[in-house]
Amino acid sequence: MLPRMSDPNLGKRAAARAAADLVQSGMKLGLGSGSTFLFALERLAERIRSNKLQIVGVPTSNGTADAARRLGVPITTLDEVERLDLAIDGADEIDGNKAMIKGGGAALVREKIVAAAAKEMIVVVDSGKLVAVLGRKFLLPVEVLPFGWKQTQRAVAATGCTVARRQLQDQSPLVTDNGSFILDCKYDGIGEPARLHARLCSLPGVVDCGLFVGMAGRVFVGAADGAVRILP
Repeated sequence: MLPRMSDPNLGKRAAARAAADLVQSGMKLGLGSGSTFLFALERLAERIRSNKLQIVGVPTSNGTADAARRLGVPITTLDEVERLDLAIDGADEIDGNKAMIKGGGAALVREKIVAAAAKEMIVVVDSGKLVAVLGRKFLLPVEVLPFGWKQTQRAVAATGCTVARRQLQDQSPLVTDNGSFILDCKYDGIGEPARLHARLCSLPGVVDCGLFVGMAGRVFVGAADGAVRILP
């Protein structure tokens, strides 16, 4: 008998599904972006089909909107709702104070707007995303306007990082759903996320950065064996 192959996605799938099970009928949800959130979206679709769950979601990216339509999850826009009950999303890194780096999928601006509109942001991660200090492994994305982007890049680099504009495989620049560029920034570590966030977002040409500080509510952490713990 061949040995059973372990599932590398078991932790994040378990965390995402557990978070999706918090959702109650009548809720208005922020729908995150990325591979981890897709597991939550799939679980919501299952509950809509099997339990007649009645919800509506605000997607944080065109990709999430397409996936929601495909799975049969009703969607709307922030212009149509005043307040969201929950936002569910993943994170690229999260520290002990629940400060996060997000934006690996280039949806950081819409993710932040949607999270800010929610009564609580539920974060779903696997245990490998927990870090002592942000930015030592994962690059910090900064979304910038295309106009004068090289000038903006120099200003961002002056905050103490090395910077590269994110590109597609054909070497053309990645363009976000907002029509912006992403600068990926390598820091030796981000010991004061709130201070760096304020500095970056004050620079002309910067739309926003991937630091999420003081926004996370409960954090669902999935282990490699599928167990889930909740950080309050």
